[in-house]
Amino acid sequence: MSLLVLGTASHVGKSVTVAGICRALFNRGYAVAPFKAQNMSLNSYITADGSEIGIAQAIQAIAAHCEPVAEMNPILLKPKADSISQVIVLGKPYRDLPIRDYYKETDALLEVAVTAYQDLMGESGCVICEGAGGAAELNLYDRDIANIRLAERLQIPIILVADIERGGVFAQLYGTISLLPPKVRSLVAGVIINKFRGDPEIFASGIDLIRETCLVPVLGIIPYTDLNLPSEDSLSLSDKRASASPIRIGIIHLPRISNFTDFETLERSASITYVRPGEPLDTYDCIIIPGTKNTIEDLLHLRKTGTDRAIVEARERGIPVIGICGGYQMLGTRIRDMGIESDSEAVYDGLNLLPVETSFSAYRKTTIRVTRKARPVGPILGAMEEVSGYEIHMGETVSTGGTEAFNGEGSVSDDGLVFGTYLHGLFQNASAVTALLQFLYGKKGLIYTEEERTDPYDHLARHLEEHLDMNTIVELAAPVIPGEKRGN
Repeated sequence: MSLLVLGTASHVGKSVTVAGICRALFNRGYAVAPFKAQNMSLNSYITADGSEIGIAQAIQAIAAHCEPVAEMNPILLKPKADSISQVIVLGKPYRDLPIRDYYKETDALLEVAVTAYQDLMGESGCVICEGAGGAAELNLYDRDIANIRLAERLQIPIILVADIERGGVFAQLYGTISLLPPKVRSLVAGVIINKFRGDPEIFASGIDLIRETCLVPVLGIIPYTDLNLPSEDSLSLSDKRASASPIRIGIIHLPRISNFTDFETLERSASITYVRPGEPLDTYDCIIIPGTKNTIEDLLHLRKTGTDRAIVEARERGIPVIGICGGYQMLGTRIRDMGIESDSEAVYDGLNLLPVETSFSAYRKTTIRVTRKARPVGPILGAMEEVSGYEIHMGETVSTGGTEAFNGEGSVSDDGLVFGTYLHGLFQNASAVTALLQFLYGKKGLIYTEEERTDPYDHLARHLEEHLDMNTIVELAAPVIPGEKRGN
């Protein structure tokens, strides 16, 4: 059987709830897989076969102890410009579409999603599905393949998640349930109150009121807790707060920033600030230029705001500058576009901090998982050793001199303080985090102590087991005899 987790709005905690349920079910002996018919995110993940899916479904798969596959997120939308997204279907680029044209294809895409769901069911026997955004978007019902139309097709139990931190939780729940089409409303088997702060006993009367007005059980109240899980989309950036670490790392908040989850492991041991172009960079110990969905547009924005000069000046002061993916492309001498990233052919000057050139000459994307050894150049890469991650990029970058940062890829300056790479997930490797932070701490006469790591998914599962009626959720999601667990 399966379960569909819908939300009263975006950012209420659907993704984390699904991840926690997946791990809880696995811990109880069930083979389980996550699923999201349609996701919109610039934070993506590359599967073992080179397919691209949303980072949230990869996280959920890891929680479920199963290998991420394209069927877990059959439709991925990656916004490129106002009302235009790159459409990824079953892990591969399909085409760039304006939203109006995309909606014309939703019937066919729904069939793709349903088939993917059925394939997962055949593999695991239990699939925990996640909706997208808010479930009660009346104007989208005829083309909502992530929530309403999917629910109508699958006819599986629904749990509705509401965020009490936003306020108006009664209106969220009652309004959403009341606006659902009758055939979907009848599938709502319970609600979850998420992100509660304070004493849950104070809300006891609120639970009774929800039961009376919404006519569905309350399956639990989840207190707010800190979790070391990657963020799903750019909404999460507004929630980030710099820590009190003596090491300050400035990550350029590009307008079209992608895969900022690359740096969330660093946040546990350094003060990370997402610096908007135009803001000063003179107080940071390290500058990182992250990935972007449109390298050229964001490079031009850096020039417009003067941030390009500020990055070069930081380099001249001996501050390490690191570029990942699109940030790596910007660090080079020039970028040639044959009309792939922009409307016409043109050549753009890069920041000229690394001897590489990038060309966009074809609508072709590199998507691959890799393991590479860092070259022994300078104090950071020299201490990094072997690292794993994935490449996901348009364009090809070639060296015009200098040294590779990693065997077969990237570029590094002679002193090792500037390097660029296509390797997403670099700083999810403990050796990369340690190498960078040991250097930055050492420059200040401090000693970096590596943080002990625990499994955040088990922490999350325990949290849900403690605060939710997990027995009822298990009965809804997997009312069959537990099957054999899938290994890591």
